[in-house]
Amino acid sequence: MFLITGATGTVCRPLLAELRGHPVRAVTRDPSRLPGSVTEPDVGGVTAVFLHPRAVGLSAAALLARAKEAGVRRVVVLSATNVDDPLDEQPSRANGDRNKEVEAAAVDSGLEWVSLRAGYFAINTAWSWAPQVRAGDVVRAPFPAAAEAPVDPRDLAAVAARALVDDDLVGRTLVLTGPESLTHEQLVATIGRVLGRELRFVPVPASAAAAGMVAHGQRPEFAAALMARYERENGRPAAVSGDVAAVLGRPARTFAEWVADHAELFR
Repeated sequence: MFLITGATGTVCRPLLAELRGHPVRAVTRDPSRLPGSVTEPDVGGVTAVFLHPRAVGLSAAALLARAKEAGVRRVVVLSATNVDDPLDEQPSRANGDRNKEVEAAAVDSGLEWVSLRAGYFAINTAWSWAPQVRAGDVVRAPFPAAAEAPVDPRDLAAVAARALVDDDLVGRTLVLTGPESLTHEQLVATIGRVLGRELRFVPVPASAAAAGMVAHGQRPEFAAALMARYERENGRPAAVSGDVAAVLGRPARTFAEWVADHAELFR
């Protein structure tokens, strides 16, 4: 029995598909979005826990203490590649992620553990740019030379399933990225190429981009931290890891493959 926290999230939806055939207890804040899910993480009868940092937050240590007492054997924790950066340089903390604390709770839990340090999600490009792509052929955004190594959430889910089911990853910290570093300008060009369109990247000031994010509902702290991250990393290739391929025995999906499989988001 696997307990999956954050079950309706970007990684956990495909993780549930990967675990089809295994008994699963899916935990989500809104069970109406996932039939059969629950709102409380009952650890009774559970073999392993998938820990989502935004879903469990600072309650992770208490949850894992209950899990250990109940006989749970393993925890697989979703973390981030920037978890060791200064806390004020981690933009996702402004949105509630507590990657550092949740990863530490897993490692210190006394359970078998696997840490999945995920990089930039490919789907972030849709959240950032899809409305502009649907509206025309120009994408206005800051820092064209800032780079990402977009990872397909389906690859993250496949690695997570292996970590839950198999024993060979126990005690390991895996860095999970896509197979290539692409600048923001190259990401936009890739979207256009897959769609059969010629998209143009038009740089805008970071202050204008941050103001636009806030106007569309993002927290000011998140927008500011994200712009600061882009400025720090502008012009540097994104780090690329081979851990996805090593675990799955096949190449990590490329960004172009992800776009092709999710083209409807941009049309």
